[in-house]
Amino acid sequence: MNVKLDGVEWELVEQYKEGFDALAIKEKYTDYFEPYDYIIGDWSYGKLRLKGFCKKVNKICNKLNDIKYKDEYIKELCAYECKWFLLAKVKGVQK
Repeated sequence: MNVKLDGVEWELVEQYKEGFDALAIKEKYTDYFEPYDYIIGDWSYGKLRLKGFCKKVNKICNKLNDIKYKDEYIKELCAYECKWFLLAKVKGVQK
């Protein structure tokens, strides 16, 4: 499943407990996320939180946003057993 956000196409790669809600992410998304390769969305107390993540080759990649730490982020910084989803930017799609 793909979703277009401000002209950028993202693919739903993974979700837990049916965490993906296209309408909610469209309301929350801003151009802040354009440099990122991935977005993790998690639900806590009924509110959606978004965090950008990168591949190692992305110039803005660091330990806090390296996609290889996705599981650690979900385990340590998200609410226990919360709903969540992972979007990956579809390459070659421009505004």
